[in-house]
Amino acid sequence: MGQIKIYGVKDRLNPIKETLSNIIHECMIEALEYPSDKKFHRFFPMEKEDFYFSSERTETYTIIEVSMFEGRTIETKKQLIKLLFERINSQLNISPQDVEITIFETPKHNWGIRGLPGDELVLNYKVNV
Repeated sequence: MGQIKIYGVKDRLNPIKETLSNIIHECMIEALEYPSDKKFHRFFPMEKEDFYFSSERTETYTIIEVSMFEGRTIETKKQLIKLLFERINSQLNISPQDVEITIFETPKHNWGIRGLPGDELVLNYKVNV
C-alpha cells in the first residue's frame, strides 16, 4: 500500500499535477513492483505566502511524501528516489535541487484498509522487494 502527498506553490503545481502524478506512479510501478491499478495521490497546492522554503530553492520547489508498508529494501527505496529525481527533471524540467522526497514506512498493522487492519489484508502484490 502506498499513499502519496505532493506539496508545492499553487501556480506552479496545478498545471503539472496530472503529469507529475503519472511520473510518480510509473516510478512506483518500476521501483516497487507496484500494481498499475493502485494509485493514491493527493495534491496540496499552496499559496506562495503559505509555503516557506530556502532561498536556494525556486518556486518549482516540490515536496513528495510517500507513506507505505514497511518491507522494501534500502536499495529498492533508493531506486525509487533516483527514478523520481531523474524523471521529474527530464519530463518536467524541475531540478533535483527543487525536489524533496521523504519515505515514511509503517507496519501493516498500523493501516486500516477496506475495513481490515493492513496485516489482515490479502494483497495482490509483493511488499518485500
